[in-house]
Amino acid sequence: MIISERVFYLLKEKNMTQSEFSKRVGIANSTISDWKRKKTNPSADKIMDICNVLDVTPETLLTGKGIEQKEEDFDLQEGEITPTEKMLIADYHNMKEAQKKRLLAYVEALKQLESLEEIN
Repeated sequence: MIISERVFYLLKEKNMTQSEFSKRVGIANSTISDWKRKKTNPSADKIMDICNVLDVTPETLLTGKGIEQKEEDFDLQEGEITPTEKMLIADYHNMKEAQKKRLLAYVEALKQLESLEEIN
């Protein structure tokens, strides 16, 4: 898990919106969206601000110590959503309508490919 993924994990854990986080940390919402879309990390000069807003130590944010343990201990019950699935849903909600339609078309195409592969 990279730093930005830890940020989004902590946002969900703390029930904090990306917009609220953006305002509190002083980073443009578009920059935070780029972390998610491009799988990039925040700049080093913002790490302490991020830690203060998320109430975590720099070690926790940078290494994942304590965060990844919680994910590994996540006992998935039937019908529960995994952290990865939650991130996918959040990504979907942040997409523009055209992107959502395109993604759904990809999903349908993958289903069709899978069914064709099962036939062969």
